Amino acid sequence: MNYPRLIPYRKGDKWGFCDEHKNLVIPVRYEAAEPFTDGRGFIECETEVGGRYGFVDEFGNQVVPPIYEDAQPFSEGLASIVTNGKFGFVDRNGNVIVPPKYDYAHDFEEGLAIVDINDKHGLIDRAGNEIIPLKYEYIGWFSEGLIEAKLDGKYGFIDVEDNVIIPLKYDLVFSFSEGWADVELDGKWGVIDKLGNEIFAIRYEEAISFSEGLGRLKINDKEGFIDKAGNIVVEPKYDSVEMFSEGLSSVRLNGKYGFIDKTGNEIIPPKYDYAHDFSEGLSSVELNGNNGFIDQTGNEVIPLKYFFACMSFKNGLALVELDENKGFYIGRDGTEYYEL
Repeated sequence: MNYPRLIPYRKGDKWGFCDEHKNLVIPVRYEAAEPFTDGRGFIECETEVGGRYGFVDEFGNQVVPPIYEDAQPFSEGLASIVTNGKFGFVDRNGNVIVPPKYDYAHDFEEGLAIVDINDKHGLIDRAGNEIIPLKYEYIGWFSEGLIEAKLDGKYGFIDVEDNVIIPLKYDLVFSFSEGWADVELDGKWGVIDKLGNEIFAIRYEEAISFSEGLGRLKINDKEGFIDKAGNIVVEPKYDSVEMFSEGLSSVRLNGKYGFIDKTGNEIIPPKYDYAHDFSEGLSSVELNGNNGFIDQTGNEVIPLKYFFACMSFKNGLALVELDENKGFYIGRDGTEYYEL
């Protein structure tokens, strides 16, 4: 099992951390807890001024004191925190690396984080240096060497040195994946490469969004898939299809969801009210208001008994709720890290 070393454990309305066998390691005393990332566990403590957030290490030491109005889990050794409504970053020992001055800050990815002030967006590095000036109306994630950017109402792509690589001339763009990106102009969609060449002309009704070698195709309000040569490999007969994940695509037909493989075979017939993408071999599905998880053969490996189940497992854990606002974590084998 791919369990984290410590797992958030709920007892009544309080939280602590346990091992995979449900042995408590950090006492149940917090208002909330989230899984460890970068060796730090997210916690919420109740104070005189309301909930405040911080982080503990694997021994329960509050290495980042719970003094912040909000915080997000660590990513690449830094966590965003909020003080007086402004965002900054601390390291694993609680040192403030980027002072709280931004209106919003996203997690670090590939050494960069998106930040904004007064609706102007840019990128900073791990030392807080502004690599991309805060001048854009929108900045997307750094993906395959290029960054989505919006200026004067138009989208294009820049590099990390703020050079315009693909002119900002589109009404909307999606980030690069497998060397290609979806672009929209005048209500129609196409696909470009990293030089801006049109691989698929801008004439399609919807974004094609290639994943795992296949892209969505919409014809007469029905959806299917094409390959990178433009050949139809799954006939457009579904009401909707989602991008492939772990070799399967969630499809909707007559209001019900199932899964197909890359040749169009229905691996799991459409019978669910909703189905999310597969992650770590499992998919969150809903039927008659009950949620659980199925494997890639359609076996309901975690019973559909939950009021809510998050979209996917991450590092062997998923958040679920038996009753509204009564959430806790489960493992991929269905172990519930919770007691009344």
